[in-house]
Amino acid sequence: MKCVMIIDGSLPAGIIANTTAALGISLASETRDLIGNKVVDRDGRVHEGITNIPIPILTLSKEEIREKYDALLENDDPEIKVIGFNEVAQKSLSYDDYEIKLHSTEKQQINYLGLCLYGPKKKINKITGSLKMLR
Repeated sequence: MKCVMIIDGSLPAGIIANTTAALGISLASETRDLIGNKVVDRDGRVHEGITNIPIPILTLSKEEIREKYDALLENDDPEIKVIGFNEVAQKSLSYDDYEIKLHSTEKQQINYLGLCLYGPKKKINKITGSLKMLR
């Protein structure tokens, strides 16, 4: 399995960090075996489990991210988990506020800050193979 995040590279560093954190938490909550076991160092200190797969951070423009998100949802491949993080969520004061605002927002009005894709390596590579790394 493979995971990638696709982020709007024009965003400020803090929003990029917040977007990737939110997407990572969402993926971890939905995906078994993504987090490794706790590990004990030589001094006996316990280190919480971290992701056991690499997560490349790729970049597209906000328009391209919306197009990619819409295409992935339309394709509806059950093997690919698609998680979007959008401006409505980023600007909401609570989850209840997010639900209310998103429910009244049409899809063409939603600006995505980033996406997280998780699925079979071949399929993810086919979707993202031409994308540039975020730098």
